Amino acid sequence: MSITRDDIRAAVGAGKISEAQATAIVALSDARRGARENLGGLDEPFELFKGFNEIFIVVGLTILYAGWTGLTGISTYLASSSMVSLLLCGLAGMAALAGLALYFTRWRRMVAPSIALAIMFAFSAVQVGWAVSYWMVPDNGIPKITGFDDVRTVIMLALATLALIFYWLAFRVPFAMLLIALGFYATCFGLTALNGPELDNVRDVFLLSANSAFSWITLALGLLGLALALRFDVSDPHRVTRRASQAFWLHVISAPAIVNTVAFTLFQQGGAGAYLILSGFLVLMAVFAIVIDRRSFLISGIGYVVALTALVAEGQTWAFILLLGVFLVALGAFWESIRGGIMAVMPGFPGKDRLPPWTRPKEFSA
Repeated sequence: MSITRDDIRAAVGAGKISEAQATAIVALSDARRGARENLGGLDEPFELFKGFNEIFIVVGLTILYAGWTGLTGISTYLASSSMVSLLLCGLAGMAALAGLALYFTRWRRMVAPSIALAIMFAFSAVQVGWAVSYWMVPDNGIPKITGFDDVRTVIMLALATLALIFYWLAFRVPFAMLLIALGFYATCFGLTALNGPELDNVRDVFLLSANSAFSWITLALGLLGLALALRFDVSDPHRVTRRASQAFWLHVISAPAIVNTVAFTLFQQGGAGAYLILSGFLVLMAVFAIVIDRRSFLISGIGYVVALTALVAEGQTWAFILLLGVFLVALGAFWESIRGGIMAVMPGFPGKDRLPPWTRPKEFSA
């Protein structure tokens, strides 16, 4: 009987061994087995829940949070219009959720409840940020629940994102990385909207050719998220620790951000040339995703392009969507073989030996 990497992941998830011990065990196993190039390819780990009991707990947590919000949040705000009570209730909710995370995340190491608690913590952080923003930017009259003020909205989003960063530092929930990235995007969008230029259409926000700083900021944040994801990846090439899951969610959110401005601009130009350039850009993304062995980066990027094609692009685009589908199916069916061939012919570059191992095709083994 032999112990597989799935067994090691399970041991880490159950708290039997630490992430550092798991990485050391895998490294020792690889050293005993021989060269990295001879190792079998790894699938990209992805887990939303471990069993139906986690779904059962998520349902209970959702009902519990909904009851708490209705009893102490919305009802208190509407009854008294008091931002102090809203702030106190929000802080109490954040504390309670942190306590639940201590049990379900740090002790039980459950996946789905950890994701649900991170989302609920984000909502409570938004509630607290909204109350604090009214204290920082006072209003002469009674605050209303509608009509968000731009400055207050930015303060609310910035404080909520900061709270999520502390939450991630405390519990290391991989899904929280996605929430933090969304918080950064929303905050930056609010900042660029303050005293920004008037835009004729909401699409201009995402066009590189338009007078919108947010399009460039989106691209920059996407590249920053990708760089952070790669940092997690190279620290855990065998993907047996939570660092691989952190990178997974960063890849999921960074790829659409990178594709967004490029695709929007090309769709706005229209014509066969624009689709040809976009296709070439997606091929380059695919090669990059294959090299780093991240299907999540490619699927989220192409999925976003398909959504933009259906919602934004004009004219007959079904042929383009059909080709994208064929492209993805072919990659999914022969991913390991394609990756092995690409990695075998690629020259050495810094960090190549820290990427996930690949299987060298027989025709390259001679």
